[in-house]
Amino acid sequence: MTLAAEAFALAFGDLSVEDGLKMREAAVMRHFPAVDRARFARLLSVADLDAFLKTDAAQAPRVTMADSGRTGSAGVPDELFTFSDGKVDPSRLFPLFDGGATLVVSQFHEFHPPLARFCRGLEQIFLHAVQANIYLTPPGAQGFRTHYDTHDVLVLQVAGEKRWRVWGDAVMPHATRRTPWDSKIHPVDPEGGREVVLRAGDVLFVPRGVLHDASVQGGGEPSLHATIGLLEPSWADALRAAIDQMEAREPSLRESFRTWRLNDDAARLALPAAAAERLARVATETSLDLVAMQFLQQLATDRMPMSGRGLIAPAPGADDRLVLAETVHHYVVPDGGGAELRWAGEAIRLSGDELDWLMRLQDGASPNMLGGGPALAFCRKLVALGILVRDRTA
Repeated sequence: MTLAAEAFALAFGDLSVEDGLKMREAAVMRHFPAVDRARFARLLSVADLDAFLKTDAAQAPRVTMADSGRTGSAGVPDELFTFSDGKVDPSRLFPLFDGGATLVVSQFHEFHPPLARFCRGLEQIFLHAVQANIYLTPPGAQGFRTHYDTHDVLVLQVAGEKRWRVWGDAVMPHATRRTPWDSKIHPVDPEGGREVVLRAGDVLFVPRGVLHDASVQGGGEPSLHATIGLLEPSWADALRAAIDQMEAREPSLRESFRTWRLNDDAARLALPAAAAERLARVATETSLDLVAMQFLQQLATDRMPMSGRGLIAPAPGADDRLVLAETVHHYVVPDGGGAELRWAGEAIRLSGDELDWLMRLQDGASPNMLGGGPALAFCRKLVALGILVRDRTA
């Protein structure tokens, strides 16, 4: 099973990829009850958090705390559980946790390999960034008050139980990170949210803009869950990128926006048509192809590097079966008679033969199967860069 297929199955069970895409497009909350209560045990544990808190990486703002019982903001001020340099002070953090504050560790996939591989697998499905934030909530406590997220989320319940309330339609349709939070937004019917109790192994999908909250009942064990953030770009992101891409190519985008004519009624009335004409020149197949390549490049370069090799990487032999590393984001851009392989490192020019070899290496092949000689040198270069690895399934 590929890394992508493994991650998708862990998140969604028997759901097909196409049905998963349709679920996101429908933007409707969905609960996936567990068949195996221990399904997420290999991704995360309280012991993993304890080990992390003993490292220098455990510091604000990556580590935060939240307590809905506080007056004002639910966020616990950093200075109440950190030293002056921002590092976690266990002697103050633990009493806050014991008193009901939720421990939050953001971007934990950047420190924890099992979560890193899981997020990387989902990134290969959705072709956008995926992150993992961790929440450990004591019994009888609630971290954050009713709110919505600005991206779709998957909640993976790792241990314990948590009661969620999710209100139906998005109170802020298609919210993004640019959408200002209005603290006055509340559910029309505060008691009308759908209640779902997540138990270990359960998954909850909550679309962006949908109000929700979560709490742990008293008398039980703490709740540990990972919120998997699906950081999809918006059409606004795409159009901004398209304008940036096309400005150098399209003279009309560089024409003056004549502010000195804004007192002229006729000139003002002509502005919508002028804007529509320019947007039509931006919204072309060429410009959107450029945007797609830009987004793929951002995915390759902005996310944490996950090389296919370690410090010791022996050069492959001519008969060693090799395959492209699943953890390395890459894509190919055709260019005349050849192409470019783009990834987190420097782009690699590909001849026609090299492009053919690369395509065949997706399913696994040895240098001799590719013709030997130059193919062996090409494979050794990609192994050295961590793009190509030995096929462990051969």
